[in-house]
Amino acid sequence: MKVKTLALTLVLGFAGAAVSLAQSPQMGTWKLNEAKSKVPAGFMKNTTVVYEMTGDSVKVTTEGTDATGKPLHTEWTGKFDGKDFPLTGDPNADSRSYTKVSDHTLSMTNKMGGKEVVKGRIVVSADGKTRTLKTSSMDSAGKKVSNLAVYDKE
Repeated sequence: MKVKTLALTLVLGFAGAAVSLAQSPQMGTWKLNEAKSKVPAGFMKNTTVVYEMTGDSVKVTTEGTDATGKPLHTEWTGKFDGKDFPLTGDPNADSRSYTKVSDHTLSMTNKMGGKEVVKGRIVVSADGKTRTLKTSSMDSAGKKVSNLAVYDKE
């Protein structure tokens, strides 16, 4: 009897966690609202960002342009647990980590060769319709550069 109870408890716990992640305000397709955004010239621009569940992980796919305006596609699959997971398609970073700060807020860090290159904070509005990404990084001269990207949910 104890084994059945324990097994049922574990199954319900995992199911609850999966439902909780699936209902995260971060999930879905987000389109860049250029009128509300402040993306510096020569900065990479993600025009579409998609967050989706793949098993017990989250997959983040972006479409946009690199610093020279050429098309750019990136992919990251991992968890919002603060650990680095591989990032593909970004010429400036090879890994990314996300940390869940609250239901509507994530912090993220991009790294290249283990060295932090971009740090940011992602906040989804209370109504779930707007996503704001604020990042900071260093330019080639070592000067801090900030970026503000505002997205609308599709």
